[in-house]
Amino acid sequence: MRPIPELTPAQARERVARGALLIDVREAHERAAGMAEGALGIAKGELLASPSTHLPAIDREVVLICQSGRRSLDAAGALADLGYTQLASVGGGTTAWRADGLPLVQPLQTDAERDFNERYARHLLLPQVGVAGQQTLLKSRVLVLGAGGLGAPAAFYLAAAGVGHLRIADDDVVERSNLHRQILHTDASVGMPKVLSARDRLLALNPHLDVDAVQVRVSADNVDALLDGVDVVLDGSDNFPLRYLLNDACLHHRIPLVYGAVERFTGQVSVFDAGRQRGQAPCYRCLFPEPPPPEFAPNCSEAGVLGVLPGMVGLLQATEVLKLLLGMGEPLVGRLLSFDALGMRFRETRLRPDPACPLCAPGKAFPGYIDYAAFCSGP
Repeated sequence: MRPIPELTPAQARERVARGALLIDVREAHERAAGMAEGALGIAKGELLASPSTHLPAIDREVVLICQSGRRSLDAAGALADLGYTQLASVGGGTTAWRADGLPLVQPLQTDAERDFNERYARHLLLPQVGVAGQQTLLKSRVLVLGAGGLGAPAAFYLAAAGVGHLRIADDDVVERSNLHRQILHTDASVGMPKVLSARDRLLALNPHLDVDAVQVRVSADNVDALLDGVDVVLDGSDNFPLRYLLNDACLHHRIPLVYGAVERFTGQVSVFDAGRQRGQAPCYRCLFPEPPPPEFAPNCSEAGVLGVLPGMVGLLQATEVLKLLLGMGEPLVGRLLSFDALGMRFRETRLRPDPACPLCAPGKAFPGYIDYAAFCSGP
């Protein structure tokens, strides 16, 4: 097979002017940023899947272009193997075309298509996400419990990533002491319910989302309703009774729980998915069969916390949520990731399911919710 000629953008434009067919083989979302004038947009996979549909004459002069020139050269080689004879590729692709000052055109798009392609452009370039993965995120439902130190940064990035349905539950109001770490809120939000402040900021960032702001204290009476239709739960709580309740509810409803906790200069993250992987993955009770005495588990208002630490842990939680929704990577199931901000060190601890766990042991029936405040207050 003869080598595929590589043309400069100017040479390619001259050939198009003489009747050559210019085809942009990038994906639709890549072409949204601008195509070489005169090009026809046909993605490489689509072109090679049915070349005769798009190129009925094997001797038609065809010039292929992509972003950098690599894909178009590969596509031209594949077409040559099929018997097409008049093929060339644009060296440097659309990047070189733009750098040479040659005219670009915007493909016809609806406002929704344009927003999707521009907003999520960097996600769409990832093979592990792409168009299908981004559409999965847009259809996903996540409960963020707490709009405070952990929930604030996590919700911000989940909204930016395009998780289409966010339910945020919190009964607190914004205080000025929150602002050094709870980045969803501003000084103008002081005195507002946190969920309403959070909804305003999230919709300002991504107005196409569905943000359900639920101003309520989460309890055994309402947790089932909050989990209804949810794909993943992100735990941004700051007390043990609520963590045990969330664990039990997520186990009961077979929903993965992304756990996070911070204190002073240290934080923890894990994923508890025992509801879907009973006997194989641990639950929160496998890690903490019993809560520590209250004096050994102060919250941020009692012990203090470095302002950036909840941001670090919340971002790690958001990352785990995205991995679970997209089914990619290795979530922190059966692993506890600990972070020491002062030493800037991460440490991973393996967690195993407790065969005697009263909640997640194989064959155990769900015992129902208990008085979690009493359980955590000790004898």
